[in-house]
Amino acid sequence: MNGRVDLELAARLRADLTAARFRVDHLDALWGAAAEAALRRGNRVPAARALAASDAPAAALARLFVLGELVEPDAAAAALPRLGLAGAAELGLLAETAGRIRPLVDLRPYAFVDLHGAGEWWVASDLGELATGGALRTDHVLGVGGASTTLAGLQFPEPVASVLDLGTGCGIQALHARRFAERVVATDISERALRYARLNAALNGVDGIEFRRGDLYEPVAGERFDRIVSNPPFVITPRTPEVPAYEYRDGGREGDALVAAVVAGAAEHLVPGGTAQLLGNWEYAAGADGLEGSARWADAAGLEAWIIERDRLDAPRYAETWIRDGGTRPGTPEFERLCGAWLDDFARRGVEEVGFGYLVLRRPHGAPGFRRAERADAPLDGVSGIGAHLAAALAAHDAVAALDDARLLAVRLRVAGDVTEERSHWPGEADPSVIVLRQGGGLRRELRVDPALAAVVGACDGELPLGVILDAVAQLLDTDAEALRIALVAEVRELVIDGILAPVG
Repeated sequence: MNGRVDLELAARLRADLTAARFRVDHLDALWGAAAEAALRRGNRVPAARALAASDAPAAALARLFVLGELVEPDAAAAALPRLGLAGAAELGLLAETAGRIRPLVDLRPYAFVDLHGAGEWWVASDLGELATGGALRTDHVLGVGGASTTLAGLQFPEPVASVLDLGTGCGIQALHARRFAERVVATDISERALRYARLNAALNGVDGIEFRRGDLYEPVAGERFDRIVSNPPFVITPRTPEVPAYEYRDGGREGDALVAAVVAGAAEHLVPGGTAQLLGNWEYAAGADGLEGSARWADAAGLEAWIIERDRLDAPRYAETWIRDGGTRPGTPEFERLCGAWLDDFARRGVEEVGFGYLVLRRPHGAPGFRRAERADAPLDGVSGIGAHLAAALAAHDAVAALDDARLLAVRLRVAGDVTEERSHWPGEADPSVIVLRQGGGLRRELRVDPALAAVVGACDGELPLGVILDAVAQLLDTDAEALRIALVAEVRELVIDGILAPVG
């Protein structure tokens, strides 16, 4: 990859990819659902067989850049008529080997939907182990993966003037941020990553992104932003020479210190009211609660925080996950050697488990007033719009925090459209033994509530003020109205923040 991206060559490549219909839906049609599922499992054989039977330009491009196959020069040239093989070589995309064309990069379409609507880009990155057949190089630049799509969905959708993409990698978060920001600064310690990020911005015709090289916040010293987004290199790696450190995931610090540093630095680089959306992990050591420990990072920085633990792995599973991620297969001597090094490191520092999840931070205008650290009730994979949900939840918190109890009782509320109620009864009993409110979107909460709160939620149709509803429920249950108000107003506040209830008007 060249450091400078020739904009004219990038435009020619864009035209060729467009003409070839090198898009997600077209590739799915070329190789079929079964082959697509096999690719996701790391098996390229079904897709290769399907593409071999097609002379479509998209098939040649997919064989080359997605599957990592060698292709005949005529097929590659026919698929890239405007760019040409010489132009593709100048962009660092391919090379000739023994009379055939081999890929130097992974290049594939990526489709998404956000509040601006549906979109699709082409994203270039380093070839993965599926194409190379071996362990990744330590300066490997990752393409779009599960963490990328998770963070893209976590980004807040409100328009802002400026966004910092900290540790941009191939630039995918910067591209997403640019859809909501007038200006984006994307940083990375890896010049190789920045080359890919520049190429991807140019290839997709996205301007307004400034790329800078440096460690963490060094490239933006003294600057503040409306928003920070980051999938930092947070993987906990033994700090020993015999364990490879991959730039895309290893920040060079011991334990979870890298994420702590990102949180601390956010306070210095956010404007008042500015927010940060991050991915990260935290250690559970010697009986200490890692999730609560991560919240204390925000406390120390004077930030408001909403931290959601999505998963938690014991030490062996954590080691296995990231050793496999680097391309080393289980059952090999190298895998066992690396696993031993990981477990030695965890044992030395007393680490038993590692939590992973989302961190939403905000620099308050005054004293911090919002703090949550919780574990997800339900799997969140595949849930779209989490960023929009959390942004709305913060706004809801601000709205209800400004109301004393008397003013809140005058508010009309409506139950959200994605909320359902489930009641369980012991056989023969008229009253339910368990009442559960379930949220279809957002964080997919499942909340056990008592009959009084269930009745209040069920009556919230936007017509009557909360106080009137509480009085009616108290009469229905033959209980003291004032006592019921005291008992339920705080819970109603939480339901508004959770998105179960929403103010009307």
